[in-house]
Amino acid sequence: MRYTRLRSFHAVASAGGFNAAAAAFNISQPTLTAQVGALEDEYGVELFVRRGRRRELSDAGRHLLAITTRLFAEEDEALAFLEQSRELKTGRLSISAVGPFHVTEMLAAFNQAYPGIGLAVKLGNSTEVLDDLFDYKCDVAVLAYIDEDDRLLTIPYRRHPVAVFVRRDHRFATRDSIRLAELEGEPMIVRERGSTTRRAFEEALAVTGAKPRLMMEIGSREAIREAVIHGLGISYVSEAEFVPDQDLKLVRIEEAEVYTYAHVVVLKQRESSRIIKAFLDIVHRARNALDGRGGKP
Repeated sequence: MRYTRLRSFHAVASAGGFNAAAAAFNISQPTLTAQVGALEDEYGVELFVRRGRRRELSDAGRHLLAITTRLFAEEDEALAFLEQSRELKTGRLSISAVGPFHVTEMLAAFNQAYPGIGLAVKLGNSTEVLDDLFDYKCDVAVLAYIDEDDRLLTIPYRRHPVAVFVRRDHRFATRDSIRLAELEGEPMIVRERGSTTRRAFEEALAVTGAKPRLMMEIGSREAIREAVIHGLGISYVSEAEFVPDQDLKLVRIEEAEVYTYAHVVVLKQRESSRIIKAFLDIVHRARNALDGRGGKP
């Protein structure tokens, strides 16, 4: 069955006759007659019956009209959806990230620019986030550290210094900054192995030769905070991720550069996707705005 024949039938049936359909859709009446006749001949069905000089829908024609009404309504809906998708008025963007801080500000900027796009965020460790990206379970990944990979497009977004935090009664709490060498023998609570914050901190410690005393390893920022509050040791965190608390004091590190980073990562083969490209444009604008304010990407 040719689609044009079905559409011709729908036009005639909806308009109430061949002449009315020809006028409404700017199609010649003989063309409509030929298309509907071909449809009837192909399936051996009578779609219109004569009533004097008029042709009216048969029972089969009324049943088919109900079907084509649904069919072409859904076609119109599909076309409207595609038009809105092209204009980024609808759709869904999925992001996997190693932490909520940077991705939240990116999503806020994206949502302001494209409020019709649904957003989904999943948090995980670096391995899980990269797996999601390669398995097409997310469109964009936000990582603190990324190895070079020809399959990936990586955009450095921002960096933040790492600082030590201690309980308010700790001797460091009276100071604004310390040197890493002062952490020699200090009871330390650390993140799990594979944490990019831990990696950056330990690399900086190795340069000084200072060796804190490892008290425990915890894979949760919140649990580490509680451990420090209970006096089990001190710890470290990206300044951007430190949540102020009356029982805690953030102490900056001097004479050393210790940073955490945020990288926006997509598959190169998908960077031309309209919705992904729009997100990357937002990231570039946000980063440029940060540079203009004197921030560090």
